[in-house]
Amino acid sequence: MISDLPNILTLSRIGAIPVLVLLVAIGAPWADFLASLVFLIAAVTDYLDGRLAREMAQLSDFGRMLDPIADKLLIGATLMALVGFGHLPGWGIYPAIVIMLREILVSGLREYLAELRIGLPVTRLAKWKTGVQMVALGLLLLGSGGARIIGLGFLPMAWIGGTLLWTAAGLTLITGWDYLTAGLRHASAPRAGT
Repeated sequence: MISDLPNILTLSRIGAIPVLVLLVAIGAPWADFLASLVFLIAAVTDYLDGRLAREMAQLSDFGRMLDPIADKLLIGATLMALVGFGHLPGWGIYPAIVIMLREILVSGLREYLAELRIGLPVTRLAKWKTGVQMVALGLLLLGSGGARIIGLGFLPMAWIGGTLLWTAAGLTLITGWDYLTAGLRHASAPRAGT
């Protein structure tokens, strides 16, 4: 179970976090480039682990439990590293807070609804939100120094990444509201036997 390829990919996402944070802390252009690369690889494993689990018929309760945890740890640690080491542009802390709060809200809702044996499926818009968020964070990690290494130093990475982060925060509010209303609907529904 733990040694199944999809679960190894999920665990690798968690293992990438300390490397990513260390690279952001270094702050040199080469470290920014590597931090962005590590994040990109981790983001790809987020896509691959579920797909491979379905294709290889290796779906497991362990994987279903660990996948959203790994996602939230990666996003949370990346946002905190970007904030803590001053890699967010101007007002960038505000979308970071919105994203973190939504992640906590959805986790709490899923936990509560799991006790009622009710799933909270991922919506298509939530998948788009995740994609925009991953691109935003990857570009913010790359920064202008990392971008120069790959010949893209002429692009305003902080502005592009910051704009995408605000877009992700907007999608986060919409999907968070959708999840909250769905959760409240289930929470306020009369229960059998009461």
